[in-house]
Amino acid sequence: MSQALTAAAAGFGTGLSLIVAIGAQNAFVLRQGVRREAVLAVVGICALSDAALIALGVGGVGAVVVAWPGALTAVGWIGGAFLLGYGVLAARRALRPGREAALRADGEAAGSRRRAVLTCLAMTWLNPHVYLDTVFLLGSVAADQGPLRWTFGIGAATASLCWFAALGFGARLLGRWLSRPAAWRVLDGLVAATMIVLGVTLIAGS
Repeated sequence: MSQALTAAAAGFGTGLSLIVAIGAQNAFVLRQGVRREAVLAVVGICALSDAALIALGVGGVGAVVVAWPGALTAVGWIGGAFLLGYGVLAARRALRPGREAALRADGEAAGSRRRAVLTCLAMTWLNPHVYLDTVFLLGSVAADQGPLRWTFGIGAATASLCWFAALGFGARLLGRWLSRPAAWRVLDGLVAATMIVLGVTLIAGS
């Protein structure tokens, strides 16, 4: 039992160290949490996607994918282009906050939820860094755990769930600070900068 707990704790710590970083996915979850739009769906997609990718890595799929390096290159180009596009949209929101406020006032809940879900799926599955962290890196570390590698994977998946839930649902605590339009412009500006830099990085490294 103690060995299993140690493996799970190691997985939790390793997973958390890889997830807690400023990136496209975290920036998106934070923004949705602050806006209180489709938070449960976004958190669920991120956590379940990470769990699936961690399972692939623990199962040894990472070693098989290495045989097709062109796949990650294609994902890098597609994901980079997507992040650049999202970054440009975030920059437009920062420069034209009045239009964003008008859209929220008109009420497009269904459309906003659908866009949030599709954006979250794209931001998760079109990011090569997600595969490198969860499938390859976590998979290789889990392999060292021997028969406890799945316990290690469960710990890493639990860390992902805890982090995204805390980020998404905890972001509403910033609501009072973000009640000012100027604060929204700052947030959108930071999101835009993050997305554009990551997009360029992905394309340059592909």
